[in-house]
Amino acid sequence: MSQRPTIKDVAKRANVSLSTVSLVVNNKSYVSPKTRERVERVINELGYHPTSSARGLALRKSGNIGFILTNDHFTQSEPFYTKIFLGAEFEIQKHNYYILLATIPKQFNASNSIPRFLLEKNVDGVIVAGRVDYKMIEFIETMGIPLVLIDYKISNRQYSTIVMNNYKGAEQAVKHLISHGHKKIGFIGGELQHPSIKQRYIGYSEALAGAGIQPENNWIVKDLPDTRQMNGYDGARKLFSKKECRPTAIFVANDAMALGVMKYCKENNIKIPDDLAVIGFDNIEASYYVEPKLTTIDVNKEEMGIIGVQTLLNSIKEKTDIVRNIHTSVELVIRESCNSKGC
Repeated sequence: MSQRPTIKDVAKRANVSLSTVSLVVNNKSYVSPKTRERVERVINELGYHPTSSARGLALRKSGNIGFILTNDHFTQSEPFYTKIFLGAEFEIQKHNYYILLATIPKQFNASNSIPRFLLEKNVDGVIVAGRVDYKMIEFIETMGIPLVLIDYKISNRQYSTIVMNNYKGAEQAVKHLISHGHKKIGFIGGELQHPSIKQRYIGYSEALAGAGIQPENNWIVKDLPDTRQMNGYDGARKLFSKKECRPTAIFVANDAMALGVMKYCKENNIKIPDDLAVIGFDNIEASYYVEPKLTTIDVNKEEMGIIGVQTLLNSIKEKTDIVRNIHTSVELVIRESCNSKGC
């Protein structure tokens, strides 16, 4: 057969209906063993590979899930969300589903922000990774399909969420700095409206308070537009523009910004870790290759994507509105950007 075989070819040769072939493809129990054997034999003879639409005949499903994040998270922030997406992609392959990726603008606009797979109603559920405009969430709600949020949580609304333990990670980072003798510990972050960044700032603040340390206001930069490397650089410039009472250590809300801080320090002859200890968050690949290697908080990003897919598919399969809130673990990774320094 010169062309790729279709479900119709299988049904014709096996002398069964299209829906029977779809039931066999989807491993449903409503087909007699004899008929199933005949259909499977024809599938093997023809080398037929089912498409998502063929699988959906029996299930009345598209066989797709959507994965949405903003443009800046996927192309500019750093590889954090790329790793989450890869985890989701690897997991979805185990379940005979396809994952459709869409990036959207940071500010919602009904004319250009709605992914095509939503307009065409071509997904059975949606994963949203990172913070998006709430109007996007509202649009998904109108479709009545399952929704899972990864690295994002909306106050006072009931959605299944997968987030890392941001508070615990920040607490570990700051306590590590304190254990090395640091008392002048700064913070550089961005978008405190993002729940993850907010929790990291709270963890930083409460870890200091627990040790009886009161940070100076000019040690804290938390008005940056986002968490890209360039904003970490700008945050360091703001922090060090004041000559008096500089910090000896900084907890940075993510690795991308921490790399920006380190770049600023290198250009301005601030030696890490001798003059300044730096700890990031996320453990992106670049944190290992920068000089000195960055001490950071490890987040299993692929695991978040895997759990997100599992949670979403459970909701689709069970047809339930049960909300699941899952916190993945974090771990301090000690490298070279922090050392013992009484201050």
